[in-house]
Amino acid sequence: MNVAVTGANGHVGVNLCRALLEKGHQVKALMHRHDQGLLFIPVEIVHGDVLDKPTLLPLLTDVDVVFHLAAKISITGDPDGMVARINTEGTRNMIAAAIECRVKRFIHFSSIHAFQQHPLGQFIDETRPLVDDKGFAYDLSKAAGERAIMEAIKHGLDAVILSPTAIIGPADPEPSLTGNAVIDIYNHKIPSLVPGGYDWVDVRDVVAAAITAMDKGKTGEKYLLSGQWHSLNEFSGLIQLHSGRKTVNTVLPMWIARFGLPFITLYSKLSGTKPLYTSESLTIISEGNRMISHTKASNQLDYNPRPLSETIKDFLTWLKEQDYIH
Repeated sequence: MNVAVTGANGHVGVNLCRALLEKGHQVKALMHRHDQGLLFIPVEIVHGDVLDKPTLLPLLTDVDVVFHLAAKISITGDPDGMVARINTEGTRNMIAAAIECRVKRFIHFSSIHAFQQHPLGQFIDETRPLVDDKGFAYDLSKAAGERAIMEAIKHGLDAVILSPTAIIGPADPEPSLTGNAVIDIYNHKIPSLVPGGYDWVDVRDVVAAAITAMDKGKTGEKYLLSGQWHSLNEFSGLIQLHSGRKTVNTVLPMWIARFGLPFITLYSKLSGTKPLYTSESLTIISEGNRMISHTKASNQLDYNPRPLSETIKDFLTWLKEQDYIH
């Protein structure tokens, strides 16, 4: 089958391209810039930009399925407007190009952050409303992208929406925000933790569900791809368990973490690094819903996420092999 992938140089994209090739598919990958992630993967590179529709036509010509992963993730708002443009306008351009090129199936990657987190005491499933006019820039942009997909489905687009939680695992070329968090905890660069945590999911399980969605995903349906919720303290403990290296276990009250945000921001600017703790990330850590159901994906996409402990173990092995940690 002829397949196209946007965001192919990202964490999910690299893993997805490799898995598609292993299954015998022909893969085109949209590349916005030169990136190490795809150098040794035998895909057809198509240079283009989701904000420039004409450049998307060569990517989607003679393609059966497109995986739209290209997105701008942010935990620091949208100061230059690119979060909204890429995640929303870029999705609309992809829809228009896919329709023009008669792509048979469109698999759109959204995010758990597109859904309203409250009420916290109830499971989030695919029926939970999307965020509306209140929310962080990233959340609003992903929700708007979903709405564009759902509107296109009403007009005949054969599309499926996948919404993963916090993705982690091997083959993380940049690395991602989550990957950098693991590296920083391993290297003792995070002096303390805060209360709360995330729902973590292995990139390999997300990719397996995405590939299954090519055939088994039902047109117009959404699928939540969650794993298990773990506190940051438990997360750090798993890194310690599988590395044999003592990691941070000090948990500060949230008010102290928020008090220190200006200093964290200043340090990040001076050092040229991306901060793990921002006002947005602290809110997500402390107020995100811990109850996220993947029952629908398990029933329809054979989705079976592995334990986080296994993921951490494999990820640490990969990081060492790539000389990210020693």
